[in-house]
Amino acid sequence: MTSALDITQSVKPPRAVFLNFPLGHQTGRPDDPGIQRQIVRDAMRAFESISTPGEIVRLPYLWDPNDRAWETQDYTKGWMPGRPRREDADAAEAERVARYAK
Repeated sequence: MTSALDITQSVKPPRAVFLNFPLGHQTGRPDDPGIQRQIVRDAMRAFESISTPGEIVRLPYLWDPNDRAWETQDYTKGWMPGRPRREDADAAEAERVARYAK
């Protein structure tokens, strides 16, 4: 699975699935397990059906149909916010685990 079409076309893997999503988010937005599962299922189906070496199947999902600004975001050094304090990160992780443990 890739969200870097130009790089994937250059390296020519035996088969690939492309989603026009931000890098590192090939299975969708964080904390959206429903769409993440659907994307993975569709990717697995595509991998089963690819018969031409080097074929890249484009899945039809949109990151945000109303805002494509992420496509022009400069993701070079310094774009991400600073790391949270350890205590804040631990508290956020405990909250996430509690939410999905049910």
